Amino acid sequence: MQVLVRDNNVDQALKVLKKKMQREGVFREMKARRSYEKPSERRARQRAEAVRRMRKLARKQAQREGLLPKKKSAAGGRR
Repeated sequence: MQVLVRDNNVDQALKVLKKKMQREGVFREMKARRSYEKPSERRARQRAEAVRRMRKLARKQAQREGLLPKKKSAAGGRR
């Protein structure tokens, strides 16, 4: 992973680095590796994550088909 520092602006570069690490899941993995996770707990967690992903996918599909209303953004319409 690489981040360019422009105009000696280290704060901005750190912000970009943290955002990239968050997207890659580095923080989540570090937290998970702090302590041992039993294989049964790992399977349960992975099943729960899969269910969550499938529900999210089904919800998005239903929104696209018009069965559910679109989610209103909290940003107030900014893009």
